[in-house]
Amino acid sequence: SPPPLAAEAGPAPAPLPAATVPSREAAATLLEDNLRPGEKVDLDAPDASADLWVRVRRGFQLQDLDDDWVRKAEAWYSARPDYVERMTTRGSRYLFHILEEVDKRGMPAELALLPFVESAFVTHAVSSAKATGMWQFMPATGRDFDLKQNIFRDDRRDVLASTRAALDYLGRLYKMFGDWHLALAAYNWGPGNVQKAVARNQRLGLPTDYESLKIPDETRYYVPKLQAVKNIVLAPERYALTLPPVANHPYFLTVRIERDVDVALAARFAGIPLEDFQQFNPQMNKPVILAAATPQVLLPYDQASAFAENLARHTGPMASWTAWVVPRTMSPAEAARRTGMTEAVLRDVNRIPPRMLVKAGSTLLVPRGEHVVADVSGRLADTAALKLAPDAPPLHRISFKAGKADTVASVAAHYKVRAEQVALWNKVADGARFKPGHAVVVYTAMAAAPATKPLKLANARHPSKAAKGGRGRTVVAAATP
Repeated sequence: SPPPLAAEAGPAPAPLPAATVPSREAAATLLEDNLRPGEKVDLDAPDASADLWVRVRRGFQLQDLDDDWVRKAEAWYSARPDYVERMTTRGSRYLFHILEEVDKRGMPAELALLPFVESAFVTHAVSSAKATGMWQFMPATGRDFDLKQNIFRDDRRDVLASTRAALDYLGRLYKMFGDWHLALAAYNWGPGNVQKAVARNQRLGLPTDYESLKIPDETRYYVPKLQAVKNIVLAPERYALTLPPVANHPYFLTVRIERDVDVALAARFAGIPLEDFQQFNPQMNKPVILAAATPQVLLPYDQASAFAENLARHTGPMASWTAWVVPRTMSPAEAARRTGMTEAVLRDVNRIPPRMLVKAGSTLLVPRGEHVVADVSGRLADTAALKLAPDAPPLHRISFKAGKADTVASVAAHYKVRAEQVALWNKVADGARFKPGHAVVVYTAMAAAPATKPLKLANARHPSKAAKGGRGRTVVAAATP
């Protein structure tokens, strides 16, 4: 889970002014169901009150699996009714939207249930492999499907964008394999791995269906888990489970925004807690929404109407933050002084770790002064990046010929570095002993002597031998490139 947004770090948003509230019809021009752009939102339509689960069941197309893996998944879900209730309640917010997109593409309705398996519909879920969002996109795959990832937003967590990308990806995989079970396996394991498994069976004269492939247990269990969810949706009473009622209409609407606005103020416009607002718009990485990059927000119907009305009547400033491009490499303390912030707040809102410098060209989120009129540009909103460098003196390379008693541990102790670093620099084991005369390399933050003037260290670890005229060792120090 990403760190909480530091919404409280900047200046407090301006209070909502007391003004004449425009008509609900005027505010409604900002509302839109993104699945039917241009159409009037009508929740009183005859089919809006229908049971969406019935529509899901009607759209099932995949051939059923029936094996021990399916039984295992069914038993797992059956033993956790509280988990299933939370998961399906969360999913009920997004299921209409996903099913509409699935139907639009003519895909099996089972694909609308896939986020139950991927993330349990947790929009900010992050796996150990850094896959993120409801559909669990890896960074590179997300970029392949135009999911923006920068310091201001991560579209892998965006409900609308990630759903579009996931179904586009699944459609591509189906064209590649001609089989939905193989396409699902490729979504989990990667298309290259599935192609190799299929090719192996073809060489051996074996069937190439999902159940016949040699695949890892995680992928072997993946499609059966989806089958178990499908079976539960078909007959929840068989598993002593219940499904929440889901109406056949959008749970959320899109509201257009045309100016940068603080997340905290947007939540106030909607009349909901900040945490709830972030749940519907989990792609936001910062405490400000940039209109150039995120021209719309998602909200439940009633809150969307309230948001649109409050946004339409608001006359004061809406954003207390803006973006600043760092002109040269500097410390966070200096950047804080130049932007009128405390160092602690600057580090917190920009997530700068200790002992790091901010490199030139980085983008920082800073307080928006009264003189700043323009919103953050679309180009900066899309390309903003934070580049850091260690706040430490440059390392210097020291080389010398090993003596009879030199080991990785003794060299590390002498130069006050870790033994594993010495071993890595010299490509030896952590407990290795150096052969006499072997060239040893160490990198240290100590000041370097000129490369043309060797530095004589008279066996610093054996001062008694040095006093008796020991030969010591020749050390050549040079700054790293």
